[in-house]
Amino acid sequence: MVKLLSRSPCADLLPCTVGTITMSEVLLDRVMSVAPFAGQAKPTSAALKDQIGLGLSAPGRAVSNRRARVVWAGQRMWLVAADVSLDGLAAVTDQSDAWAILRIEGEGVEDVLARLVPIDLRASTFKGGHTARTMLGHMSVGITRVGAQAFEFMAMRSMAATLVHDLQVAAENIAAR
Repeated sequence: MVKLLSRSPCADLLPCTVGTITMSEVLLDRVMSVAPFAGQAKPTSAALKDQIGLGLSAPGRAVSNRRARVVWAGQRMWLVAADVSLDGLAAVTDQSDAWAILRIEGEGVEDVLARLVPIDLRASTFKGGHTARTMLGHMSVGITRVGAQAFEFMAMRSMAATLVHDLQVAAENIAAR
């Protein structure tokens, strides 16, 4: 009989350090997509606040506390890193196994990302808690600034190896300068 093994999206790929840049996998127990029904954004936000201590974040923003995280993911869509119940208020879908989440940090991280991401990620423009849906190379990603020199990327699980590879190559090119 075949025995199936549970593996994280970046298993055997991370952690990794190239020059001053470190990449690691972020593992979350639960990731739920939350799409409030028409006219239900405020009640959805209030219900989330009651359940996890956080409401819906503003567009282009991410908020977190010790228990949960709420990340804007597009028009009327959020990803919530917590188990929530929003019956009658929002469409909620378990996305826990769908995402690869990678943290990249270190001195020069903005230089590495400038080679791959078509938006301005300088700290003066893309501040802590800012998040965006954009491209990294040829793949769609969510990117959130989580520290002065730290970002988290969310990509579809099937793109984990490509995400790690592209970031490693860019980091190697910066380190070689």
